[in-house]
Amino acid sequence: MQSLYEWDFFGKKQGGLDSIIERNIKEFGPGLDESNQQFVRNLAEGVLEHLPQLNAIIEKAAPEWPLNQITIVDRNVLRLGLYELLFGDKEAVPPKVAINEAIELGKNFSGESSGKFVNGVLGTVFRETQEQTNL
Repeated sequence: MQSLYEWDFFGKKQGGLDSIIERNIKEFGPGLDESNQQFVRNLAEGVLEHLPQLNAIIEKAAPEWPLNQITIVDRNVLRLGLYELLFGDKEAVPPKVAINEAIELGKNFSGESSGKFVNGVLGTVFRETQEQTNL
């Protein structure tokens, strides 16, 4: 989340996310084993790969909040949560766990109302995906 935040804050420069991730792993995660480092890379790269889709889903699920008016933290927490919810390995991170982790990220790094906002958006998307798979 921190790497995505920084990348977004500084204008989403092409190719910039990789260097931010590597710097943050060196600075904040020197004790992470290779599999956890790769997990961080995969999440960030997955968000980047699906960014247009994720942004469109956020805009649809929260139409009263234009993407550029959502705080940078909340925007990137939603992107991460949606990526895990829709495109991630559901055995490694079940959907409800992805939602709960995103809520906690929002609460811890943005504020209490962020947790409610993130829960509302991700909960809506989760219910819609469940309805579609049950048709």
